[in-house]
Amino acid sequence: MSTAVSLAGPSRGIVLILLAHVAFTTMDTTNKWLAASYPVGQIVWAFYIGFAVAALARAVADGGLPAALATRHRGLHLLRAALLPVNMGCVVLALGLMPMAEVMAVGISYPLMITVLSALVLKEQVGPRRWTAVAVGFLGVLLILRPGAAVFQPACLLILAAAALFAVYQILTKIIGRTDGPVSLTLYTALVGALVTSLVAPFDLRAPDATGWALLALTAAAGTIGHTLVIQALETTPASVLQPFNFVQLVWATLAGYLVFGELPDAATVAGATIVVGSGLYVWWRERVRAGATA
Repeated sequence: MSTAVSLAGPSRGIVLILLAHVAFTTMDTTNKWLAASYPVGQIVWAFYIGFAVAALARAVADGGLPAALATRHRGLHLLRAALLPVNMGCVVLALGLMPMAEVMAVGISYPLMITVLSALVLKEQVGPRRWTAVAVGFLGVLLILRPGAAVFQPACLLILAAAALFAVYQILTKIIGRTDGPVSLTLYTALVGALVTSLVAPFDLRAPDATGWALLALTAAAGTIGHTLVIQALETTPASVLQPFNFVQLVWATLAGYLVFGELPDAATVAGATIVVGSGLYVWWRERVRAGATA
C-alpha cells in the first residue's frame, strides 16, 4: 500500500517557501564567491537573463504574452521592476565585503520597513504595539551595525538601502497585485530587470573562465528556481501565512557562511538578529490578530 503524502494548501506553500530560501541562499553564496572576481553588474545580469527566459516561458504557457503584459498599472510595474536590480546590486556588493550572516541579519529587517510604509503609503492602521515592535526591531539593527564603534562597516548601509528598496518593492506589489496576477508581476520584473542590467553590464565585463561560467549559470538557475518557488507558494498560500518562514533564510545563510567561507556571526550580531526576528514575528502576529478581529 502506498504511504506517499500529498501536500496541499498551506502545507505545500510552506514547503515551497522553505525550498525557495535554500535556492536563494545558494544564489547568495555563489554571488559572494563571484563578487571576489567579477563586476557586480555582470553577476546581476547573469541572473536576470536566466530569470527572463523562465518568465517568458511561463507567460507563454499560461495564456500568452499579450495577456501577461496587459495591465492598468504599467508605470507602477516599471518602477517596481526597476527597484529589484538595484536591490540585488546592493546585496551583491555587501556580500563581497561582509559575512553572509551579517548581511542577512540586517536585510531581514525589511518586514519592519514594510509596516512603516504600509502606514505611511497605504494608510493602513498600525497600532501602538506594532509601532513599539518596529522600534525595538530597529534597535536590534543598530546592535548589529554598532554605528560609531570600531567594528562598524560602511557596507552595512548598502544592506539597509537594499532592505528599504525591497520594502518599497513589496508595497508596490501589494498595490499592483490587487488587479494583476503573479504571472504578470513576474514577467514585468524579469523583462525590465534584464533590460536595465543589459544596459549597464556591458560597460564592465570580465571574460569568465570555466569556473566563472559554471558559477554564473548556477546563480541564474538558483535565483530563477527561488523566484519560481515563491510564486508557486503564493498561489496556494496567503503571504501572511508564509511571512514567518522568510526568517528561516537567516539560518541557511549562517550555515552557508560557516561551511563555505568559515564565517560565524559574533555575539552582538546574534543578539541583534534575534531582536529583529522577534520583532518581525510579533508584528506578523499582531497583523494576524487584527485581521481575524476585522473578519
